Amino acid sequence: MKDAKQFWDRTAARYAKSSIRDMASYEKKLAITQEYFHPDWKVLEFGCGSGGTAIIHAPFVGQMVATDISDKMLDIARRKAKDAGVENITFRQGTLDSLEFEDASFDAVLGLNILHLLENVEGALSRVYRLLKPGGVFVSSTALVSDMNVVWRLVIPLMQSVGLAPYVNRLGRDDLLSRLTEAGFKIDKEWQPGKDSIFIVAKK
Repeated sequence: MKDAKQFWDRTAARYAKSSIRDMASYEKKLAITQEYFHPDWKVLEFGCGSGGTAIIHAPFVGQMVATDISDKMLDIARRKAKDAGVENITFRQGTLDSLEFEDASFDAVLGLNILHLLENVEGALSRVYRLLKPGGVFVSSTALVSDMNVVWRLVIPLMQSVGLAPYVNRLGRDDLLSRLTEAGFKIDKEWQPGKDSIFIVAKK
């Protein structure tokens, strides 16, 4: 975890300036997510990065808690939220393992572009399931590293060896769906904008 924090602290400024590669898919994911929201909902986003998505979603819910392992990411996120006039987000540094939340305390949990960066996916999904209220939703968008073309699968370890890429696991579509089901979730919506990524809304 220390190595992950150092990597994201080091790359926070560059990450915050990077553009979204597929804006149409991103906007579709936002729209689908917001179809589930209610104005009084309490929502958790873990691995929020520089806060862009949390800030977009915040006006559609009552309260958001956005967390990240990186202090530097959260510094950027707080500035962006202040500049946007968004006041119903609480930013907290930490991980699903390190932060203390009561079970069944969130109506929705967002894990966007984060599951493929975790070493213990099963533990994270189990924690998310416990944090959700009955009937709550878990929204995830995940890179499917095992389904990427072979060039990327060869390049990633090289980038990691020189500190240009973080840890990534080798989740594939079937593996991820199976782990969600084993954690107790029911898949409500599944969409793949490309074969190497998947967007899922799962219900408790």
